[in-house]
Amino acid sequence: MELSVAKDGGEKWGVLLLAHGAPDRLEDIPAFLLNVRGGRKLPEAAVNEIMRRYSLIGGSPLLRLSTLQAQGLAKRLGRPIYLGMRNWKPFISDAVRRISADGVERVVAICLAPQNSRTSIGLYKRHLFEEMERLAPQVRVDFIENWHDHPGLVEAFRERVAKALACAQGEAGGPVPVIFTAHSVPQKTIEDGDPYEQQVKETAALVAKAVGLEEYAVAFQSQGMTSEPWIGPTVESLIDRAAAQGRRHLLLAPVGFVCDHVEILYDIDVVFREYGRTRGVAVHRSDSLNDSPLFIEALAAIAGERAGGQMGR
Repeated sequence: MELSVAKDGGEKWGVLLLAHGAPDRLEDIPAFLLNVRGGRKLPEAAVNEIMRRYSLIGGSPLLRLSTLQAQGLAKRLGRPIYLGMRNWKPFISDAVRRISADGVERVVAICLAPQNSRTSIGLYKRHLFEEMERLAPQVRVDFIENWHDHPGLVEAFRERVAKALACAQGEAGGPVPVIFTAHSVPQKTIEDGDPYEQQVKETAALVAKAVGLEEYAVAFQSQGMTSEPWIGPTVESLIDRAAAQGRRHLLLAPVGFVCDHVEILYDIDVVFREYGRTRGVAVHRSDSLNDSPLFIEALAAIAGERAGGQMGR
């Protein structure tokens, strides 16, 4: 989606939002997984398991929610806003073609993943610049590398966490421990110098301070279906710890995701809640940012701040 092109100083600029992508039909999941894995097939049992998970949550709302985020940003900025997915439609190449056709001269690219890792933002960046070189070499790109600590993002998370914590404490009748979560990555990625783990912890610390938490923990979820080690601690291990301490309620606050997807609706709402139930712990969750006005304002600030400076590729 896009809005009419606006000008600043004689030069047209817009914003490109980049996301992982997800099929909105169950029958498209095998093709989607091939894209995710670069053409390498998963075992049939793994494909069936993933399809089961999507089926349980009624399909992924990722595309719909990402589109709402783009629409909100377009309304806020009055700029052309484009949405490109790395693994599903609309693909990044589709967005780049539209950027070129619209005559946009500069574009601010923002990955809808707050913390920077070569396994996520690094892949988006490489893919984007390959497509730009191929389809729109005349367009100058300013790629946002880091925004995990942006005050607007922190405030958007603070609002969600504070509201959920108040509800959880009301149900518990007392204090409720908070566990901030983000997607895990392979341990080797961090050992090779990737900033992701540290950035997740920085986001959590900033949100915890904004909420006024004296105590919190950070866990990593949704480890991949591989034999290699992935970073932790796992959410399950912290649920076990809470149960051993006699806690009967806890709040999971995802800060590594900006909208509902299978990691939220299945991993947290189905798996972790059931895991907690078997251990006598009620698992609460803060709402995802989705199209939160504060989040849209944060994206607008990030794009506007960068567009106001020197842009170049």
